[in-house]
Amino acid sequence: MMAMPMESPVTFSNVGKSKWWQRGIFASQTGYVLLALAVLLVVMHFASPYFFTEGNMQNVAKNFSFVAIATLGVTFVIITGGIDLSVGSMMCFSAIITSMVMTELSTPGGFGASLFVHMAADGKTVLANVPGLILLVSVLAGLVVALIVGLVNGFCIAMLGLSPFVTTLGMLSIVRGLCYVVTNGRGSFPGGPDADYFYALTSGDVLGVPVPFIYLVILALVMAVVLHHTSFGRHVFALGGNEKAAELTGIPVVRVKIEVYVICALAAGLQGIIISGWLGSAPANMATSYELNVIAAAVIGGANLAGGIGGPLGAIVGCVLLEVIRNGLVLAQVSSYWQQALVGVIIILAVLVDRIRSRMI
Repeated sequence: MMAMPMESPVTFSNVGKSKWWQRGIFASQTGYVLLALAVLLVVMHFASPYFFTEGNMQNVAKNFSFVAIATLGVTFVIITGGIDLSVGSMMCFSAIITSMVMTELSTPGGFGASLFVHMAADGKTVLANVPGLILLVSVLAGLVVALIVGLVNGFCIAMLGLSPFVTTLGMLSIVRGLCYVVTNGRGSFPGGPDADYFYALTSGDVLGVPVPFIYLVILALVMAVVLHHTSFGRHVFALGGNEKAAELTGIPVVRVKIEVYVICALAAGLQGIIISGWLGSAPANMATSYELNVIAAAVIGGANLAGGIGGPLGAIVGCVLLEVIRNGLVLAQVSSYWQQALVGVIIILAVLVDRIRSRMI
């Protein structure tokens, strides 16, 4: 009898074995960006004695926070395989609306203030008697316009099937135009009895920690929980992985798409309101081209423009890397014009490293 060839015994000795660049944090592009950031920090430590000073670290934390919150929102969209080019204009528009509403409600005889006068039983302006209420109404007004823009973007892309790139590019122009229309090309300044509250909540600090950085940490934690521990987060990743398959499995594709664009617009609106507090005004050209920095930070941090990959850690790391480069150029007295060139180089290198890593798996 001819002996049957024996197959190699099934063992688990090779299961789970992989190269170091395929394990842990290095399983994603974020790990390599973290490594590059660590190297850059060491270089900056020796290049400038002022880099790790307390004041400079506060500046770095505050400055990258001015972009990172919007980057969290854009990351949601990128994970689904979409893009939002209107975030810079949305920052400006929300900031302008917030500032204008604050001023209008604080002006005696103004339209908004008059509405509240009629609501008051004693004929006095209710808003003026409740500390912080004008600020609350104003911020909500700024976020509502962001909500509307996000709904329009989501509806055009999810319901009408328009290209995310073309839709949001058009919205970029529309919203920026509205910024100039409502202000006549002039800046809008937050004013009224709640102005001090506004500046404290947007550009202040808590125990030496910039307030924007605190907002960023809270929102990043919320985003991490939503993406990895809720059905909505699983749906977001499913859309980016394979939209057709996600639809066949019963995932409400249209609703999820609209929701991510709303989240993105709200994050941009909140970011703009915070930036206006730091600037002390909301000029009509505020946050021009910020959409490029926001998307660049998300991509550098590991968000894949093809969809299915991304997260809050990568978004923050990408923002920190860009801000450290900008800060380092300033300390080294190098022309800030080099920043854009370096950002472009970093984007290409980040994508290249990710492609090489993927081929080695």
